[in-house]
Amino acid sequence: METKYLKINPADNVAVAIQALKAGEIITIDGQDINVLQDTPAGHKVMLTDLAKGKDIIKYGYPIGHAIEDVKMGQWVNDNHIKTNLAGLLEYTYNPVEVKLDIPNEGLTFKGYRRKNGDVGVRNEVWIIPTVGCVNGIVNQLATNLRKETNGEGVDAIVAFPHNYGCSQLGDDHENTKKILRDMVKHPNAGAVLVVGLGCENNQPDVFREFIGEYDEERVKFMISQKVEGDEVEAGMSLLREIYAKAKEDKREEVPLSELRVGLKCGGSDGFSGITANPLLGMFSDFLVAQGGTSVLTEVPEMFGAETILMDRCRTKELFDQTVSLINDFKEYFLSHGEPVGENPSPGNKAGGISTLEDKALGCTQKCGKAYVDGVMAYGDRLQVKGLNLLSAPGNDL
Repeated sequence: METKYLKINPADNVAVAIQALKAGEIITIDGQDINVLQDTPAGHKVMLTDLAKGKDIIKYGYPIGHAIEDVKMGQWVNDNHIKTNLAGLLEYTYNPVEVKLDIPNEGLTFKGYRRKNGDVGVRNEVWIIPTVGCVNGIVNQLATNLRKETNGEGVDAIVAFPHNYGCSQLGDDHENTKKILRDMVKHPNAGAVLVVGLGCENNQPDVFREFIGEYDEERVKFMISQKVEGDEVEAGMSLLREIYAKAKEDKREEVPLSELRVGLKCGGSDGFSGITANPLLGMFSDFLVAQGGTSVLTEVPEMFGAETILMDRCRTKELFDQTVSLINDFKEYFLSHGEPVGENPSPGNKAGGISTLEDKALGCTQKCGKAYVDGVMAYGDRLQVKGLNLLSAPGNDL
């Protein structure tokens, strides 16, 4: 029989329309016949009981907000009927839960590129990275020239990464730019990197070189435009030819799956995200973690309302405290700018059946499965531990 609706958790008092439901249709849940009162679009919610104003609406087994009016059994429930329960900072208590994935380590491998420092890439690319937006034109031209000259033979891509930062930045803003650019220079998917600076920017190339720390000097080269005598494009091409020659000789080799690191990225969200794509991704994440690998969950503002699930899965009290800071620091950022912490989802999310931020968050966090939280990272940090990591970053558009 074709499934037209789904009650996700036994504790829920709403069901999700898998297909559009017509007014007058009868749906049967937990042995009870329910008359659908309005045409209900796919991805949206139908009330399973009469609910008084102010009472919580439960989905995924957790409150996704409260009713702002009395709601009848069979009624289509959307953002016009629900208000978020989110408000301000919270005091959290560590209530650790035991996690058992019951997934065997199958000793699997994948074909990757083992780098000099031991990191493993899944691609082998030549990257051209500006320290400042002022040299974006040069790095784009260098990438175009190298692609024309080599046809990209022997590498997966030749990519320039123009950006608008690196000049007139101060404090944490400046440090964050340096951290992200450092992470790119040391990224194992880059078999060769040319860093291009101007020479007068805040993000001074020589200081940035020291900030990077140890790196493969045969694969990572620097060019400062204002110090080049003659044609800077040709100077850049000379360096690129040198590192490209090394990268194109790289070969894939069998690498344990424990070396794989995957970021859990979100696409457009609707009422199906938390019952289709995200749970599937969560199963993959759990499998990868069980093989000794690593996954990273971010989009902190879209954890609001589901954060206690993650906090209780923190392997240690220290990780719990770091996760509390992760959440409350972001909430404080919103509040300090006079913005409510629950002013999400977007109009498109609502049209797809997501009514509140809690509704979105409980679906979003399905992406990381059920594994322990083994690491918490600040923005721009490099991975230090394997397993499930939480990353402080605003969202998938980062």
